[in-house]
Amino acid sequence: MKINRAVSTGVIAVVLIAASFGLYKSLAPKGGADPDDGRQVALGEQLYRAHCASCHGVNLEGQADWRTRNADGTLKPPPHDETGHTWHHPDRLLFDYTKQGGGPTAPPGFTSAMPGFAGTLSDAETWAVLAFIKSRWPQAIRDRQRQIDGRSR
Repeated sequence: MKINRAVSTGVIAVVLIAASFGLYKSLAPKGGADPDDGRQVALGEQLYRAHCASCHGVNLEGQADWRTRNADGTLKPPPHDETGHTWHHPDRLLFDYTKQGGGPTAPPGFTSAMPGFAGTLSDAETWAVLAFIKSRWPQAIRDRQRQIDGRSR
């Protein structure tokens, strides 16, 4: 009888924990860059122009010779349009790179001049900037990036 009661109590505890986790996940803020969400894209465009365009270009074109290293070993800001490599990365990496900057998120041995925007942009604003960038990609590039993002989850 004691074993059955202990098993029952354990099962109930597991069910309650699982239910609580499911409720938490359903109530947790949904992050993500949706290039089809007009409001998110419009906000992202405003924020991009205010915080990103001075380095990455008004039209997401990046700096000339962006693959050439500066004297300090950093690269010039790359384009965020389809000619760059932004779309080669999953959303979470793009988000983290934007929030934290290149230092903490760059691969070992890679020196990045990208500043972090954690103190400037909220999470929702960061996702909006990424939604704007993604909205400017041709559909084929958006589809490929979506596949890359899906494989990273």
